Amino acid sequence: MEFYKIEEEVKVFPGEYLLHIPSNQIVLCGAFKRSQGLIKYMAQGKLAEDKIENFNKINASQKEKKSKRRCGGCKGG
Repeated sequence: MEFYKIEEEVKVFPGEYLLHIPSNQIVLCGAFKRSQGLIKYMAQGKLAEDKIENFNKINASQKEKKSKRRCGGCKGG
């Protein structure tokens, strides 16, 4: 898994996971406010806002994306 800076041409979408650098946590993006220079995010069940430069986007390879496993309870009858 790789991380990269959120620059001017990079888009961030609500529901996307990001790395919050100061806390070193993976957080969930709630709102991307480029004009205000802020991202609203959820971490540990709480909403917060921080500057865009305090976040990195996550770049997962195709192999990492496909490695999601299911418990088997959703297979249907």
